[in-house]
Amino acid sequence: MTYELYYWTGIQGRGEYVRLALEEAGVAYEDVAREEGDGVIEALSRETDTPSFAPPFLRHGKMIIGQTAAILLYLGDRLELAPKDERLRLWTHQIQLTIADFVVEGHDVHHPLGMGRYYEEQKPESLRRAEEFRDSRVPKFLRWFETILDRNPKGPDHLVGARLSYADLSLFQIVEGLDYAFPKLMQRIGADYPKLRALHDRVATRPNIAAYLKSNRRLPENESDLFRHYPELDE
Repeated sequence: MTYELYYWTGIQGRGEYVRLALEEAGVAYEDVAREEGDGVIEALSRETDTPSFAPPFLRHGKMIIGQTAAILLYLGDRLELAPKDERLRLWTHQIQLTIADFVVEGHDVHHPLGMGRYYEEQKPESLRRAEEFRDSRVPKFLRWFETILDRNPKGPDHLVGARLSYADLSLFQIVEGLDYAFPKLMQRIGADYPKLRALHDRVATRPNIAAYLKSNRRLPENESDLFRHYPELDE
């Protein structure tokens, strides 16, 4: 069965974490809204008795799964991107949930008062939020990821075990987002997290990922996405 991904067109967003897993695995999938338009997202939500609160969601046969972390938990075993050991499988899921927390914080830097207002309507609050994000939150999260890599009994090449997992792919995407939205910050503090940067670089050179990054399936970052580059927030 072909995997069907439903996510908004025009941005990488939360759907990108799922795309990276599908692309790495080299499986057939359809990015449905990109082919048929965003209206198919609402249409499927009306049809199912298990509607997701918001995209992304994945349809695979009779299964419809929402929430990025839940989708990746489902795909992990099927795409061989998660450990077989139950303890480590749940640990991988825990890391992914923490990544999801970080994504929310990254988004809320430019929309601290809510999605209903334009960035320009909440710029003073964004400037204050960005300062805390740069000075406190980013280092706290990156230290945690660096610690996981350092403590992995199988070595620092991966977050969990000795093989690539979907958590590694998602952490790659986090670094991509930070490099785009906060280049000055990452230039200042990046050297403090060498294992994290090395993981990012390894993922980028994996054959399937490298091919994807060069393709038109990989949309460029932009100021409608989760991580946005507003220079005034990166001082």
